[in-house]
Amino acid sequence: MNLDGYLDDIHTQLEATAEAGGEETRELARRLAAPLDAAIRLAIQDALSAAADEITVELAPGSVELRLRGREPRFVVTPPLADEPADGASFSPLGPPPAGEDDDGAVSRINLRLPEHLKARVEQAANGEGLSVNTWLVRAATGALEGSEGARRRERRAPHGAQRYTGWAR
Repeated sequence: MNLDGYLDDIHTQLEATAEAGGEETRELARRLAAPLDAAIRLAIQDALSAAADEITVELAPGSVELRLRGREPRFVVTPPLADEPADGASFSPLGPPPAGEDDDGAVSRINLRLPEHLKARVEQAANGEGLSVNTWLVRAATGALEGSEGARRRERRAPHGAQRYTGWAR
């Protein structure tokens, strides 16, 4: 997602506002424009990140992540995966979470301490599924809690398969 157009719009608006003042005001606006770029980029990225978090809550167990490539943000969308038919299969910790009636959409943050070897295995498993560690852990926790209610299996796919969406948003 190229932010340059948005920054250009802000510069144009700043210049138009400075026109109401004198030459001193226009010169001040020109000097402030460049230093404001970094602050404006950061504010836009914060807004995009917050939007991605809200969308992830609604899309769960799918997710939307904001990633930076250089200075440009990109969205990575991982849609919810379909269940395979239950044929007496064993429990899978990555089954999709249920659509809970009492789910208010709130997200909580926790600190999780893992032994280094377990952390490496979790990262490897998440990477193998094409998921972030956070998304993988949420699905694993949900699947573990759902395991007592019935066995579910998760459809396996390649990390960059047909069900993975990446691209630009405008």
